[in-house]
Amino acid sequence: MEQVLWFGWFRADIIAEYAALFWQGLRMTIAVTLICIVQGTLLGLAIGLARVAEARHAPARQLCRYALRWPATVYVSFFRGTPLFVQILLIHFAALPLFVNPADGLLISGETARNLKQNYGAFLSGVVALTLNSGAYISEIFRAGIQSIDRGQVEASRSLGMSFSRTMFHIVLPQAFRRMLPPLGNNAIALLKDSSLISAIGLAELAYAARTVAGAYSRYWEPYLTISLMYWVLTLGLAGLVRQLEARYGRGDTR
Repeated sequence: MEQVLWFGWFRADIIAEYAALFWQGLRMTIAVTLICIVQGTLLGLAIGLARVAEARHAPARQLCRYALRWPATVYVSFFRGTPLFVQILLIHFAALPLFVNPADGLLISGETARNLKQNYGAFLSGVVALTLNSGAYISEIFRAGIQSIDRGQVEASRSLGMSFSRTMFHIVLPQAFRRMLPPLGNNAIALLKDSSLISAIGLAELAYAARTVAGAYSRYWEPYLTISLMYWVLTLGLAGLVRQLEARYGRGDTR
């Protein structure tokens, strides 16, 4: 392919030659991000509720403390206190072979496990690692949002006979959600950018595409500047979506 120079130094022909690889990486990045945002939010909600779970009488009080709050606290502490890159490697090279192994997998074994690891191993490991990591951070957002609601509202609803779960989902969470939108949006943007770390285990997303092109041509401006612009556009889109949600659901928050 004939060399095409932009601005006298940027070789556009390199990007054109590998355009299909970049588009494939873009689709994979978007897919991983969306899946992890949904799963991480659901996991974060569950962990956040576990961290604030309470009961009035024994033995339910002890059950909330030792079976919910303490395990949730340890989970959050581990995934917030260790590097995401290490978590990805740990899950891909240690946890995944333990549960999905052709010989003696705890969950899946045999030919199914072999095909799953060969074709979707990096994808599964990346999604699991990002979901667990984001779930820990999102749980703190939910916990802080829940605790920001006036305690009197919770006590009033409980005095009316509402259960803890009904109080949370009908009284507390609808109000807290307005306050949680900005940090949830920031977490989604961080998750989008953190997805680039999955390229270390071979997932063909944007960072993997850039590394492939850089290795083929020994040129680094073109591929890495290209994916930087792609990430920038994606983050701008996410930020715009969060602003729209804030404008729609943030009304009526009387902090």
